[in-house]
Amino acid sequence: MSVEDLSASIWTWHRDGDSGDFSITKVIEIPAEPADASVLPPLLQGFGAVPPLVTDIDLSVDDRYLYVSCWGTGELRQYDVTDPLSPKLTGSVHIGGIVRRTPHPASDRPLSGGPQMVEVSRDGRSIYFTNSLYGAWDDQFYPDGVGAWLVKLDADPNGGISFDADFFVDDFRGLRPHQVRLQGGDASPDSYCWS
Repeated sequence: MSVEDLSASIWTWHRDGDSGDFSITKVIEIPAEPADASVLPPLLQGFGAVPPLVTDIDLSVDDRYLYVSCWGTGELRQYDVTDPLSPKLTGSVHIGGIVRRTPHPASDRPLSGGPQMVEVSRDGRSIYFTNSLYGAWDDQFYPDGVGAWLVKLDADPNGGISFDADFFVDDFRGLRPHQVRLQGGDASPDSYCWS
């Protein structure tokens, strides 16, 4: 995250073809979204913008799609990373967010929090995420309460994501969901540690 303009970026480490040395290249930049200070939490009022606050990235098992959670703006992005040095934005959904408070399609209630911990099914067709980061951060960026919810997206094998309108869990009895684990594993690297 840039402390100058609150933008977020994703970088790729790769070997330089000629020398064989490692290089680092910025491949994705996500700008902050301008916002009136009166609708921002005290922590951000001086900036006049909502940072994306990228809190998680997850790569599909086939290495084709990278999912980027923008917890601050309430956006989950899907990039085609077939060419890792030239990602292409292929899908985006909004839910929650510091300013937007976008509801889920199954509800008209404004939501706090944003896409946070992302899990991709092994077949790449289902994307799950929750909205709570950590208690201290939740309270600073969402001082009126972060709430608690879990959603599922459907991923098109040719690119694009959309909400599963029938999958919206928002009753966690006062607890904040953080991590999703799928029975049988998911696309997270740590899932390969289990046999």
